[in-house]
Amino acid sequence: MALQDDVGQTGPERSLRVLARWRQTARVLVEALPYILRYDGRTIVVKYGGHAMEGGVSEPFAQDIVLMKQTGIDPVVVHGGGPQIGSMLKKLSIPSTFVDGLRVTDEAAIEVVEMVLTGAINKQIVSGINAAGGRAVGISGKDGNLVIARKLERYKLDPTTLERRLVDLGFVGEPEEVNPEVLRTIMNSDLIPVIAPIGVGRKGETYNINADTVSGSVAGAIAAARLLLLTDVEGVLDREGKLIPRLTVKEARALIADGTISGGMIPKIETAIDAVEAGVDAAVILDGRIPHVLLLELFTEHGAGTMIMAG
Repeated sequence: MALQDDVGQTGPERSLRVLARWRQTARVLVEALPYILRYDGRTIVVKYGGHAMEGGVSEPFAQDIVLMKQTGIDPVVVHGGGPQIGSMLKKLSIPSTFVDGLRVTDEAAIEVVEMVLTGAINKQIVSGINAAGGRAVGISGKDGNLVIARKLERYKLDPTTLERRLVDLGFVGEPEEVNPEVLRTIMNSDLIPVIAPIGVGRKGETYNINADTVSGSVAGAIAAARLLLLTDVEGVLDREGKLIPRLTVKEARALIADGTISGGMIPKIETAIDAVEAGVDAAVILDGRIPHVLLLELFTEHGAGTMIMAG
């Protein structure tokens, strides 16, 4: 009687199953090859959100970053950390308030923000990538004056006087200048940079900057082939709830104007538009909950998520 494996298949049946799996693997590799060649020597900026990290660094994410590097791509990771910052501020009894989704960051809060972003979160991502076989190094926008920032100004309409008044967000900033030589030096050393979205002012001030904004500015400064924004939805949806796979900048602006794109998706699309207009080939909104979504986007014909291109 023929020996059977753990699923009840005989030796010959098991061999056929293994051979079929190898053939499938070969088909995947053949499909991926043109895309691997397309991105060879190019830079891909990946924004990894704090919500995606609440259970720790995703192993498939770390594996994707390492494989990108091994196939000749230069990945640059920019990470967020909103939930983790909020949790730490709560533990320290430091109150949090928000204006248009931006955390008002006073002197006490900015110390916590910098500690969480450049410390715990940044090093978790670095360790995750290194554990997957890569060589990552953690930096912030302050290192080497990578991200020179200025204070972000926000205006709100006074309901009584109907006048626009300036709202003080504290140490919340926006990129004024990105120095790409810092990143090129790291990438030329065969390392993967992992960037915490902390910027430095002209007078040495520390600024908390939205991670989407930093990723878009970095992608534009280094003329990246792609900006990949990982989020917790599958991409941009139409009014029937179906995924829109591709949008031009003009079409994206029209969908914001007519309300199809709304809420938290608006700043992500605006970041994508800014990056494309700064010279990035395309920006993509991706569902970071899907295992290996980076590889699906870069190395398959159908891709994933919503791509925004110039035209």
